[in-house]
Amino acid sequence: MCIRDRFFVVGNRVSGYRSYVERAYNMGCEIGTHTYDHAWLDQLSASEIKKEIQKGSDAIVKSIGVAPTLMRPPGGCVNGTVKSNVGLPMILWSVDTRDWETRSTPTTISRVVNGAYDGAIILVHDLHQSTAIASKTFIPKLIANGYQLVTVSEMAELRGINMKAGQMYYSF
Repeated sequence: MCIRDRFFVVGNRVSGYRSYVERAYNMGCEIGTHTYDHAWLDQLSASEIKKEIQKGSDAIVKSIGVAPTLMRPPGGCVNGTVKSNVGLPMILWSVDTRDWETRSTPTTISRVVNGAYDGAIILVHDLHQSTAIASKTFIPKLIANGYQLVTVSEMAELRGINMKAGQMYYSF
């Protein structure tokens, strides 16, 4: 079974993990940008924001041949300048596992399973081994609990939502 997901990738890491990005894309996962340098966009000028998004998108295009249609602002840091200049819908989250902070497999499992609800967007980070290990438990548990894991775009479409550039989405 292929569980589809949305991976928001940092552009400057794409070339080093190209085979993983390509594999995820070929499995039906969506690939979005998480900027080029993991920059705090709310601290940048309009031109710097556009540059971060463009460079991150270019790295993705170079890897998979397709431009991202969604982005996740690092840290969820958004202000008016960000909204006006990212040029893509912004996907945030409704369940934050804080896996980057705890690096605890049991805590991540608990936060995903207990926090899940219909339409939730759950934030996890694939760069931590504890999260990778946790996913082997929480994905089957979510499915056993009746959840269907879909991409963000599929969830928006199922809800009849036409996502717009500069808008923030926390759940559907």
